Amino acid sequence: MFRGKRILFAVLSLVLVVALAACSGGKGNNGSKGSAESSGSQSPSAAASTGDGGVDTSKFVKISYLVLGDKPTNGQFEKVFEKVNQLMREKINAELEWKWIEWADWQTKYNLTLASGEPIDLITIATDWLDTWNNAQRGAFMNIDDLLPTYAPRTWESIPSEDWEESKFNGKIVLIPENDFTQWVNHGIYYRGDWAKEAGINEPIKDFEMLGKYLQYVKDSKEGVVPWDTQSGGIGPYIGFTQSYTDMLELPIGTGYMPVFHAKSYDEKYTATSPIFDDVFLNMATMMKDWADKGYWREDVLNYKGDTRSLLRAGLTGTDQHHTQTYASLRVNMDKDQPGSELLMFPFSRTRGNLPELSITHGGTSVGAHSKNPERALMAYDLMRNDKEIYQLINFGLEGVQYELKDGKRVLPAGYDEARDAYYSDFWGGRVDRFEIPSDTVWDGISTLYQEYDSYKEPYPYGRFIFDKSKIDAELTAISQVTGELGPAILWGKAGDPAKAVEEFRAKLKAAGYDKAIEEIQRQLDEFKKQIE
Repeated sequence: MFRGKRILFAVLSLVLVVALAACSGGKGNNGSKGSAESSGSQSPSAAASTGDGGVDTSKFVKISYLVLGDKPTNGQFEKVFEKVNQLMREKINAELEWKWIEWADWQTKYNLTLASGEPIDLITIATDWLDTWNNAQRGAFMNIDDLLPTYAPRTWESIPSEDWEESKFNGKIVLIPENDFTQWVNHGIYYRGDWAKEAGINEPIKDFEMLGKYLQYVKDSKEGVVPWDTQSGGIGPYIGFTQSYTDMLELPIGTGYMPVFHAKSYDEKYTATSPIFDDVFLNMATMMKDWADKGYWREDVLNYKGDTRSLLRAGLTGTDQHHTQTYASLRVNMDKDQPGSELLMFPFSRTRGNLPELSITHGGTSVGAHSKNPERALMAYDLMRNDKEIYQLINFGLEGVQYELKDGKRVLPAGYDEARDAYYSDFWGGRVDRFEIPSDTVWDGISTLYQEYDSYKEPYPYGRFIFDKSKIDAELTAISQVTGELGPAILWGKAGDPAKAVEEFRAKLKAAGYDKAIEEIQRQLDEFKKQIE
C-alpha cells in the first residue's frame, strides 16, 4: 500500500514525559497512568540531551520485544541476532532480546503477560486479533506522543496523521501501526488440487458443501491420510461459516476463544449482533458433528497438538487452514514436497464476497507501560523499521545462509537444509514494503487471488472504533470463559447432539451477561456512528 510522507517536524524536546504505568488492573485513562499528565515525573531511564540535539546513549541497555510464535530451536535465530545486536550496539548502545509467546494457549498467555506488570519494552500488538484496546484500557501500554519525534523521528515523519489518529487511545498514541506493509490475512482452507480433480471437483471450491465432497473423497481414497488434520485451538469452522453464509463483520472486541460480537453487514455496520444466536451457528455445529462422525479429523482432535502443516507437506493430510499470506509460501513448498499437488485455497470470502480490507493496526508495536527504557526502545524500533541492513537481517536472516540474491529475488543457497538453516523472527510490528525483497518461495500465481479479493473487498470500517469495556468487563470475562469451555467441542463436532449443545452454549452466554454486553456494545456503536458520520 502507498502511504504519503509527513512533513518533517523540527521537534527536539529536551524534557520528556515518561513514567511507569499503573498495574494492569488499573483504569488506564490515558493508556498509561504513569504519564507526566498523571504523575508529573520522568521515567528512571529518561535520556538526557547531549547538548548538540543528540541523545545520551552512554548507558548500555537491553531492550525486550514481545513477539508471538514458537521459539526457533536450530540456533539460526541467535546467529542472526548476533549481527543485529552488533549493529544495535554500534548505533544506540543497546541490544534486542526477543520474548516469545508460543502458540500453545497463546490467547491466554499473551494477555496474562501484559497483565503481569513485567517491564517489557516493546510489544507486538494487533487491534483486530490481540485485544489491543482492551489491554490499553488495563494500562498495558505507554503514551508515546512526546517520545516519538525525538526517539523515533523517521517513523514519526513517515506515518501520516490519519494513521496516527487510528493509533490513539483516549487521544494519546499508544501504538505504532504497521501501515506500510501490503498483505492479505483473510482466512480460508488449503486443499490439494490434484485430489480435488480426482474427486470430480473441477472448479475452485466456493463453499463448505463442496469442501465436504473433497474431504469425503480423501477419506475414502487416501489410505493413512487424515482428511483435515487440525488442532482444537483453530476456529476455522466458525469464522468460515460466518463469512461464507452471512454478511456479518467481526467487531474488534475480544471474547477469548472465538469472537462473539459482530456487526450485521456493511450496510448495517453499526448494528451489533452475533453469529452464535443466528441459524448459521446451528448449521455449522450440525455439519461439524456430521464431519466428525465421518472421521474427517482425528478422534482426539480436542487434545491433539501435532504440527498439521508439516503433515500436509508430508502427504499425510489433505487440508490445512490459515490465511492468504501463509498460502502464498505454502504453495511453493507443496510443489516441492508433493509434486503435482497443485495446492489451492478456498478463501471463506469467496462464497458471498464478504471481505473487509486489512486494518493498518492488524500489526504494530507498543511500548510497555512498565518499560524501564522507553526512549531507547523507540530508538531500537526506529532502526528495525527504517535501517535497511537491520530490517533485512531481522526479516530475512543472513545472506549466504538463509538466502542468496538472484535476479532481484531471494533464493535458497546451494546446500540449504531447512532443519539446519531455517530462520524466522515473527516480527510483525513494523514491516515496510520498501525494504522487502521478493522471494522465490512466494508463489507467483498469488496475484490471481489478490485480483479476486480486489473485485469485492470493502474498506475496513472499525479502524477508529475503540471499545471501552469498563462497564461490562466482568461480563466479557465470563463470556470468554464460556467460549473457551464449550466452543472447541461444538466447533469440532465433539459436543454430542448439536442442537442441545448450541442451546446450552447460548444459555450460558446469556447467563454470563451477553444481553448486557451487546446493549453496551450497541450504545458505543451508536456513538461511533455519530463521530464518523
